[in-house]
Amino acid sequence: MPPRKKNPNGAGSIWQRKDGRYEARVYVPQPDGTRKRKTVYGSTWEECDTKRQELVRRDRLSIPTPTRSAKLSEWLPYWLAEFVKPERKKTTYAKYETHVRRYLIPLLGGKRLESLGVPDVRRMLASVAAQASPATAKESHRVLRSALTAACREELISRNVVQLVPAPRVQPRELNPWSLDETLTFLEASRTDPLYAAFVLAITLGLRRGEVLGLRWRDIDLEHRTLTVRNQVQRVQKELYEDNTKNRRARSIPLPAMCIAPLRWQRLRQREQQVLAGEGWQHSGHVFTTRTGRPVEPRNISRSFERISAAAGLPRIRLHDARHGCATLLFAAGVPARVVMEILGHSQIAVTMNVYTHVSDSTRREAMGHIDRLLKRRKHPG
Repeated sequence: MPPRKKNPNGAGSIWQRKDGRYEARVYVPQPDGTRKRKTVYGSTWEECDTKRQELVRRDRLSIPTPTRSAKLSEWLPYWLAEFVKPERKKTTYAKYETHVRRYLIPLLGGKRLESLGVPDVRRMLASVAAQASPATAKESHRVLRSALTAACREELISRNVVQLVPAPRVQPRELNPWSLDETLTFLEASRTDPLYAAFVLAITLGLRRGEVLGLRWRDIDLEHRTLTVRNQVQRVQKELYEDNTKNRRARSIPLPAMCIAPLRWQRLRQREQQVLAGEGWQHSGHVFTTRTGRPVEPRNISRSFERISAAAGLPRIRLHDARHGCATLLFAAGVPARVVMEILGHSQIAVTMNVYTHVSDSTRREAMGHIDRLLKRRKHPG
């Protein structure tokens, strides 16, 4: 037996058991932030010391080492609090938390990280698809995969079993944006609405709902006809808050001439409201506000959009679908895809090409007309 070696404080100790094996115990951090004692064994002193040194190394690097494999009901809330909440947007955290609370913990919470298998994940996805929809199951798949990827990085598990299970296939939602005539009908019908200028910006520039409501007057230069998108207004649960854009980048967009008059009208109207509100006015600097200067609720602009659309007898679409329509009009006008991508604020051109363009029947007919003219240039022998 080698001579007993004294380890520094916190590095644990090694001793020989009655059965001849060697045992070491070291206090290590747990995923929940506490510290517990971890025991390792070895048939020789050297083998046991190697395991002990690995525990000490992980401790010094603040890497959690569970004394037992954590259950998903323990790991998922910890992952949300320590990994998602500090790094991701509030909307992302709220969406992930919903999937963890509604589906992942009820269906998989009793499973331990190391024992979670492919069949467990498949059953979970089938259950979520039955309870909600395949699209919801696909999102749960993504949330669980992200959570287990973090567990792999923390060296709590050796593999991510979710990566072995394909995500459910989801049929893309059929998009039917308004035609040009329908778009003009809506703009005419909304002309007297307090949010008319907001609708003009959403339709002509393809701004997201939150981006429209996040605009401040300092972001708009009417003289040089430019608009800069820097922020967005969002509501998550009971909190109305301002955040940066979806891809965290500001973008500057030239203003079409048809946007100038509505924005000037909006500024005059807001000044009148400020006078009426007096000391009750809140100086937020936003372009679109309530009668007391507060930011507009995102849901309220959607309600107004739907109400005006219905009254005008237009096909029912979401306000966000006006963004699809903007992309379609830009493409139909011959605007290059890269420029459309910058206007809409996408991080990848594939999103612009695959999701936000809708080819109308007239556009398809025009394209085939080009083919017809090209092929008729040479007369075929009779």
